[in-house]
Amino acid sequence: MAVIHRTTMSPGKLELIAAWLPSKPWYRGADAPLLAKAGGFRLDDPEGEVGIEFMVVTDTSGDAPVAYLVPMTYRGAPLASAEDGLIGTSEHGVLGRRWIYDGTHDGVLVEQLLALLAGRTTAQDQNTSGAPDPTVEVRSEGPGVPQGLTGPGTVTDTEDATLVTVGPVAQEGPVAQEGPVSTLTLCRVLRPGPAPEGDGAAGRVLAGWSAPDGSRQHGPFAHLAASER
Repeated sequence: MAVIHRTTMSPGKLELIAAWLPSKPWYRGADAPLLAKAGGFRLDDPEGEVGIEFMVVTDTSGDAPVAYLVPMTYRGAPLASAEDGLIGTSEHGVLGRRWIYDGTHDGVLVEQLLALLAGRTTAQDQNTSGAPDPTVEVRSEGPGVPQGLTGPGTVTDTEDATLVTVGPVAQEGPVAQEGPVSTLTLCRVLRPGPAPEGDGAAGRVLAGWSAPDGSRQHGPFAHLAASER
């Protein structure tokens, strides 16, 4: 179970995210984001070593507010071969220095998101230790989410999402070189509304966030779809 510490982080999460966001192709605000925390949820690391958070931030620096999904992992040491995913480092008031990563580059987050999609774990409240978040909706469609997937393989940013390849466990490397490979899509630019139909998703996650005017929004966060190899 993840433990939520009531303490300080320096620099804070929003400060780190604001410096990192403009480098991403899906960011559509001004050079200096104006961010507010707007929602999200957590997942537990079975080993109890890595913090996993799916944070929603709203940015009001552009012509219209935009909600972004920022999945993050918090580690007590650098993650090998994940330099491209480093958001920054911060001093935690209880745990000391933490290395904060864009979770699409971190196998712990990817595998726990796959476990959530497959119904093997439960979304946790973003701000309370040991409290499930019943507002996070997980849907299984068609044949459902295959078992035994791992990743990340390749991580590709588009104009509004991040695509992560996942596949069967390989003896060498994170994803098998042969066999079926699936694409895990994380929606970076969040849009309220129902999930799209006919996109071939085997499973999807929908959750909520708050708009700058205080209204509650709800929409797709992530989905898994099989793809040709």
